[in-house]
Amino acid sequence: MEKALVLSSGGVDSTTCVAMAVERFGEKNVSTVSVFYGQKHSKELQCARAVAEYYHLNHYELDLSPVMEYSDCSLLEHSTKDIIHESYGEQLEKKGGSGIVETYVPFRNGLMMSSAAALAMSIYPDDTTHIYLGAHADDAAGNAYPDCSREFSETMGKAITLGTGGQVLVEAPLVNWNKARVVKEGLRLKVPYELTWSCYEGGEKACGTCATCIDRLAAFRANGVEDPIEYQ
Repeated sequence: MEKALVLSSGGVDSTTCVAMAVERFGEKNVSTVSVFYGQKHSKELQCARAVAEYYHLNHYELDLSPVMEYSDCSLLEHSTKDIIHESYGEQLEKKGGSGIVETYVPFRNGLMMSSAAALAMSIYPDDTTHIYLGAHADDAAGNAYPDCSREFSETMGKAITLGTGGQVLVEAPLVNWNKARVVKEGLRLKVPYELTWSCYEGGEKACGTCATCIDRLAAFRANGVEDPIEYQ
């Protein structure tokens, strides 16, 4: 039997992956997992739970925050840095067109993929499990998030498959798409984007000015639709 375990942050990209997995495998064969890594707010975890409930999926949560205890990434609750309210393009321009951005959490995708592989073997011991990762091309551009690249997901995927005896496979279906293309697919699948959260800030409404809000708003505009969440 084939199963899917989707890494779910409660955002646009991972929720689109949830819908893609449900369409492919059926909701009875799909689970989601979200990760607390010490982030400043719990909005994404709340949204991941809401998405799982919407699709009637089993949902798991992992606490990987001790690993990030020593990082000063601006997304972490103990960080001394403020979140930068600029687009990724503006941030990369200051780095000469390429470089890791301040909101990169050290090796987060690698850590989550490895943990998801262990979870998959535990909850689906007799099945082949496809881990879905929602990384897309915009995040990898300029090496802003090096663990979002196609090369990274493919290489980690090979290691995970080898390390699980072929039982766990990695899928990164959005890795060659920009965010507008992700939203286009989500609209086709009728993804409940009103349940999602992308903002790096944890207010009642999304800020609209951090890099991920800017990208999200642009992606919905590119598809000629209004983003269903509220902004300040």
